[in-house]
Amino acid sequence: MEKIVPVQDRALLKEAVDRFHRARTLVLGDVMLDQYLWGKVSRISPEAPVPVVEIQRETKMLGGAANVINNIFSLGARPLLCGVIGNDGTGREVMAALEQQGINTAGILVEEGRPTSMKTRVVAHSQQVVRVDRESRNEIGREMVEKILAFVDGNAQDLDVIIVSDYGKGVVSPDIVEGLRRLKKSWGGVIAVDPKVGSFPLYRGVDVITPNHHEAGAYCGLEINDREGLIAAGEKILGNLGCGAVLITQGEQGMTLFERGGKVQHIRTAAKKVYDVTGAGDTVIATFCLGLASGLSMVEAAVVSNLAAGIVVGEVGTSTVNVVDLKNAIGNMRLEG
Repeated sequence: MEKIVPVQDRALLKEAVDRFHRARTLVLGDVMLDQYLWGKVSRISPEAPVPVVEIQRETKMLGGAANVINNIFSLGARPLLCGVIGNDGTGREVMAALEQQGINTAGILVEEGRPTSMKTRVVAHSQQVVRVDRESRNEIGREMVEKILAFVDGNAQDLDVIIVSDYGKGVVSPDIVEGLRRLKKSWGGVIAVDPKVGSFPLYRGVDVITPNHHEAGAYCGLEINDREGLIAAGEKILGNLGCGAVLITQGEQGMTLFERGGKVQHIRTAAKKVYDVTGAGDTVIATFCLGLASGLSMVEAAVVSNLAAGIVVGEVGTSTVNVVDLKNAIGNMRLEG
């Protein structure tokens, strides 16, 4: 039976956040660059019925698995990152950004002939007008797979959590996931996955999976527009994949945690206003896993990740949350049962 999660012990949650810096994490997945072109619209093009955006400024930031790393880093931990980029200008920008932030790049591999993923978003008057993707979605080659698994195996005993950030760009292949499954048999840490719709069956047996409600509905063949549909989807994913837990994020509706034994708990949204959900899933899985690594239960970690997501969706553009803001949010939280 579903229940609303009541107010948590604020002191306990804050103490866990203070321990985030000790968490030993590795993020494996699709590394990309997010480019934003900011401008204004004052007219419609005479060539086609589309707005003309006059660009006023440009920003670039780490995206995909690298944004998960950004979130972990901004919360005080020092994670490892493992992914693949191309031998191109975008890849060099990614490496420079990682190095500038002091993020370990030993696990970043270069595959010749592969473009580094870049998503360009055009934003006018705080609204996204269009997105342009430059990328390859082909699976990485065998050499890359072997190097990634060797890197993960070589660092596993020093890790609490492995986060798989799957954006469907070819890094999280069946061979990679099978390698993680083998590792799991002899390793006592947590494997958490932020999934891509078409790849759900790959993740059988992981500890936790964190789809949004659109992804969950697409996998289950359901349109989730009420609580009954959501619960049916969560229970189906949990049963089909045999994972320890499923955390379904629902934007303005908060998130719902499904655990084995029929335990379903809903966490109401912490967001005051939602301007941009870009990267919110990265924030959720990063904060959730830091919570688990810091001794929180699944539901306690979900509450903290919900608060973190509520902060970042109030910003336009890929954003992160820091320890001070997160602890303030914990102090101010109102989750009434």
